[in-house]
Amino acid sequence: MELSTVLNLAMFSTALTLLLSGFPVAFTLAGTALLFAGLGIYLDVFDLALLGAFPQRIFGTMTNEILISVPLFIFMGVMLQRSKVAEELLDGMSRLFGTLRGGLGISVTVVGALLAASTGIVGATVVTMGLLSLPTMLKRGYSPALASGSIAAAGTLGQVIPPSIVLVLLGETLSSAYQKAQLDLGIFSPETVSVGDLFAGALLPGLVLVGFYIVYQIAVAIIWPDTSPADTQANEADDEHAGMFGLLRILLPPISLIVAVLGSILAGIATPTEAAAVGAVGAILLGGIKIQPEKPRPLQVAAVSLVGVLVLTGLADLRVTRDHIPGGDLAAILLAVILCTGLAWGIAVGLTRAYRHGVLTDVMRSTTETTSMVFVILVGAALFSLVFRGLEGEALVHEFLTGVPGGAFGAMLVVMIIMFLLGFFLDFLEIIFVVVPMIAPVLLTMGIDPVWLGVMMAVNLQTSFLTPPFGFALFYLRGVAPASVRTTQIYLGVIPFVLIQLFALALLAQYPAIATWLPDTLNGS
Repeated sequence: MELSTVLNLAMFSTALTLLLSGFPVAFTLAGTALLFAGLGIYLDVFDLALLGAFPQRIFGTMTNEILISVPLFIFMGVMLQRSKVAEELLDGMSRLFGTLRGGLGISVTVVGALLAASTGIVGATVVTMGLLSLPTMLKRGYSPALASGSIAAAGTLGQVIPPSIVLVLLGETLSSAYQKAQLDLGIFSPETVSVGDLFAGALLPGLVLVGFYIVYQIAVAIIWPDTSPADTQANEADDEHAGMFGLLRILLPPISLIVAVLGSILAGIATPTEAAAVGAVGAILLGGIKIQPEKPRPLQVAAVSLVGVLVLTGLADLRVTRDHIPGGDLAAILLAVILCTGLAWGIAVGLTRAYRHGVLTDVMRSTTETTSMVFVILVGAALFSLVFRGLEGEALVHEFLTGVPGGAFGAMLVVMIIMFLLGFFLDFLEIIFVVVPMIAPVLLTMGIDPVWLGVMMAVNLQTSFLTPPFGFALFYLRGVAPASVRTTQIYLGVIPFVLIQLFALALLAQYPAIATWLPDTLNGS
């Protein structure tokens, strides 16, 4: 065995050991990389000049416009949670489905999917759903196992339902890997795969999973009615007229926001970063209305202004740095200025209300902490992958995967198993930034579709985070569940959902078109 191979294996093992011991991820990756780079230089198997590429990698991260969407999406999700919009959404769904057997479970699944689309962070969604809905479900007579399993499964939907942070980061990683794979194949005008493509590819599988979850909830309610009774008190306090308009008032705004954000990306109207900015602004407006509902006018004006600006952007050329501006465009520009003034007014009012009620400070702190964690890990992972490649790690991975029996299918199966097992111990950030750059170029050179590969990885990690006894989602739920709910009940509750996940993964593997049809259609392929 060559010395560089020994160093590569030792570096990966050292990093994994330190990560499992709880040492900070970014420092683990960067420190391990520097240690083994030094050893490689001393043993004359690593070129010091390669480290000169590290500043360029950091600069590339800093100037990557797509990654700006990360803090914006995080801000959007945290604002919806801290301002109680998510809590109101769950209450509205409970009133809509609660009178049916299994209705609360269906509500949890639907709201979990909506929260997943707004936050994309597994821990945040599971904790939020656990705090809001688990006590209610137990109070209404739901089986602790069924209630726990429903919440944990709904919380992990944030892995696959766009626009999630996982898909943004995975999309960027796969984009680089896809270009590298094509260059390795001698294609010097490489095609690209975008975050929007991955969003489109993950949408149908995510909705399929939501459908499977709901079908399971209905089946359990029919076969074992005692485990999921109807909530007979759901609509007692409301008459039919007030209840209908109350539900529309609660459900339409956040659903409209999520549809607008995702729809603008899929339709090609906006980039993920632009759509994330719209989502962040919309979350501020929704939060402002929720905090002080008796004075909604400024925020309603801002919401209408936001829609108006988006419409004008598609209908007219609003550039002002032109030598000649036609009369129609000039009128549109003046109208856009008026609308932007109304929008700015509403944003200022929403931020002021959030600040006065102590919401804005928490939102900004949480957004800053999460964003900083993501990007510091990204920097550490960039150094780790650079040293790994300098020690000829890519050749090692390529030799291993191409030597697996079964060709591309066998290599894909091995990779899925490895990622599933790593998901027990590593967070999605470590897997996306460290593991995916090592294996994705090799798989893509075998002819595997990048969108299908990304969706398979996302669903696989979602399954891993849900699987006993090490699934991250189970630990998050255990942390907020009442003492009356035993850990064994949580484990038993998630097992049917894990089986659903595995079935969906097998279905996706057998029929890749579930992931590739929508992006191919949108791209005109």
